[in-house]
Amino acid sequence: MTTAEIIQQIISNKNRPLLNFSLKLKTEKFTDNLFYTLFDAEACVSTNIEHLETDFREVYRLACLIRDGSCKKIWDTFLAKLPTILENLNLDAQEIFDNDPAANSVEEIYLAYPGFYAIAIYRFSHELFLLNTPLIPRLMSEYAHSKTGTDIHPGATIGNSFFLDHATGTVIGETSIIKNHVKIYQGVTLGALQVNKNMKNTKRHPTVENNVTIYANATILGGNTVIGENCTIGGNVWITESVPKDSIVYETHETRLKPKRK
Repeated sequence: MTTAEIIQQIISNKNRPLLNFSLKLKTEKFTDNLFYTLFDAEACVSTNIEHLETDFREVYRLACLIRDGSCKKIWDTFLAKLPTILENLNLDAQEIFDNDPAANSVEEIYLAYPGFYAIAIYRFSHELFLLNTPLIPRLMSEYAHSKTGTDIHPGATIGNSFFLDHATGTVIGETSIIKNHVKIYQGVTLGALQVNKNMKNTKRHPTVENNVTIYANATILGGNTVIGENCTIGGNVWITESVPKDSIVYETHETRLKPKRK
């Protein structure tokens, strides 16, 4: 097969003519600029908002296969939500600072904590998800995933004062519900009991009530699984049934002395 024939075969097999990978790169740029606009003291908010709108129009144009004129309405609605999003993120940062003895300042959390960055991008993408924005929310969440190791689906519902510590390896599924003052450590999974395309419009992921702490590598599965308020879930547990409020769940272990050598 000649080079020309190989090239022609590749071209003929590229069967997604509207797939444009510049959308991915432009969405990542938009995401970072949005983060800096809200938190960087040196950023000019009014100027940045103008640039963000221009960038959003471009990524929306690339993401939306139907030109229905909804871009302006979505942007205006999202822009109106930004003050509330910022208020909620400030609560998240304060929650982290209040509960992490390693945190020396709130500024350190904004600058250096991957968990906070993951929460911030989740809160941006979630609002766009609620507005039925095509593809962009998922690209934003996957960008945060690539930078932090944290996979939060933009469809998840997360309340106020969320503390995500270390962040690496945490997975929060699309229909998860997390209420207020919840603390989650690295490697936690809030997932589905089974993967079936027919379950797309059903609740597949757990509900976590107020004031719950979930320690590292715990796995909690199922749409009917509810972790009651004030619970502490220990590390490495596997949960597929609801846990009543004020409970402690942990793995037991056995310690034995090694036999003495003769």
